[in-house]
Amino acid sequence: MEDANQTGMIHFYFRPFSKLPEVQMLIFVACLIMYLVSISGNFSISLIIWLHHSLHTPMYFFLGNLAVLEICYSSTIAPLTLASILSPERTIISLPGCGAQMFFFIFLGSADCILLAIMAYDRFVAICHPLHYTRIMSWQLCVQLALGSLLLGFMLAMQLTVLIFRLPFCRSKEISLFYCDVLPVMRLACADTGVHEATLFVVSITVLTVPFLLITLSYVFIVAAILKIRSAEGRHKAFSTCSSHLTVVLLQYGCGSLIYLCPSSSYSPERGQIVSVVYTFITPVLNPLIYSMRNRELKDALKGAVMRFLLPQT
Repeated sequence: MEDANQTGMIHFYFRPFSKLPEVQMLIFVACLIMYLVSISGNFSISLIIWLHHSLHTPMYFFLGNLAVLEICYSSTIAPLTLASILSPERTIISLPGCGAQMFFFIFLGSADCILLAIMAYDRFVAICHPLHYTRIMSWQLCVQLALGSLLLGFMLAMQLTVLIFRLPFCRSKEISLFYCDVLPVMRLACADTGVHEATLFVVSITVLTVPFLLITLSYVFIVAAILKIRSAEGRHKAFSTCSSHLTVVLLQYGCGSLIYLCPSSSYSPERGQIVSVVYTFITPVLNPLIYSMRNRELKDALKGAVMRFLLPQT
């Protein structure tokens, strides 16, 4: 094992989706479309929120942050994946390159999950304590919460990435996914990974289980408060502002739990490939669509921007 982890010698290959060039080309086109839609959709949401002063509220501040995170998150995976699919030969990634991709994937994915829990708290305060909403959700607290999600995600990603890439990798091997995810890379190590798997489980609990429990608790109080609203219009408005967030939560946490909260012994590369496509390509596409369709204020702002672009004033 004397040549283990010599950075200049160790490199990994990504497993192709299919061995048929025609199928690979179809997958490339589908992934490219999803990536472009994701980038344009999330960029449009963040730009609209920034330009419209009527959307300068805590809820849209967090939504704008989520959109920016989704852009960065998608761009960590998609460009290299698209290049790998299009390449006639196997795409090679170095050990440091794989470590960098894994770090940003964990960092941005963790911050994304934590931010969704913060957004649930924001909805809880808005619906359950509307008279104190402005005082509680001050801009100072909003910025602190947003920065806190990034800081916690950074710390977890740094610790986990450093721990994994201190493992010895004795030779070049094929990663069973289309990017450097934690479990597939960990399985390529030529050493015992029991401590690393336990650490991954603790990080997964921190990023997935704890925020999801907080979101669930928030929505228990939210639903109870909504049912007390006498006006049908008021109940509908409250439900509509929460339903989009809840849909995104179920997509994000559901996919993450299928991969990271299941025993590592039951990990299936085939299942991991499918679920990974969902939360790296499909979910970032659905997020802006869900929010723009379910949120009237954002939908009106987007519609107004499109109309001004298509019918400029002369």
